[in-house]
Amino acid sequence: VDVAGRPYEVIVDSGLLPNLVEHCGSRLRKHVVPIITDSTVHANWGDVVEAALRKGGHEPAWRILPPGEQTKSWSELAATVDWMLSLEVERGDHVLALGGGVIGDLTGFCASVMKRGCHFIQIPTTLLAQVDSSVGGKTAINTPAGKNLVGAFHQPSLVLADLAALETLPRRELLAGYAEVVKYGLLGDAEFFSWCEDNAKAMLDGDTILREYAVSNNVAAKARIVAEDEFE
Repeated sequence: VDVAGRPYEVIVDSGLLPNLVEHCGSRLRKHVVPIITDSTVHANWGDVVEAALRKGGHEPAWRILPPGEQTKSWSELAATVDWMLSLEVERGDHVLALGGGVIGDLTGFCASVMKRGCHFIQIPTTLLAQVDSSVGGKTAINTPAGKNLVGAFHQPSLVLADLAALETLPRRELLAGYAEVVKYGLLGDAEFFSWCEDNAKAMLDGDTILREYAVSNNVAAKARIVAEDEFE
């Protein structure tokens, strides 16, 4: 994603989580690694991520939040920032956002205000987050006045889209992500829209090669939009 002055990589593949430390590299510069997730994702992938970090010589520090839009709130923002301060997170550190768009939005916003801005790594576990919300740096919380009205543009340092995470999603969650996939075809890519018509069922049913193509194509389209205008 070619953002001026701070480009970052989006890796799309299966089996990224067990090799998390290898992909993050020197970004994980401290022994303790803060990870923000929700209880559903932690139940499915917490053991895998914890084992990967420990294998790489790190100690995971978990913040496990309730799933759902209610987590993107002033109270959770304050509590999570306080938690990060208790871990002595510095501006050069990276916080991991393991989950869907809610976790990515909250973690990114916390990172944007943490000591005027620390780093974070997006590890999206839903199709919607992999094809859209994990890329572009839009972070926010919800308020009584509306959704995503308080936030910041804060780009991640890295995005790791592990296609294996999609295997634990309910069908409804997959369909929500697929609506975003189709949208990119409707925005002006007739060839990709035709591909969706031909391959949607097999992709949703679990074909990994088709899922990799769909996610990669959408990330590339989103990256072009962000490169033209970071605030679009």
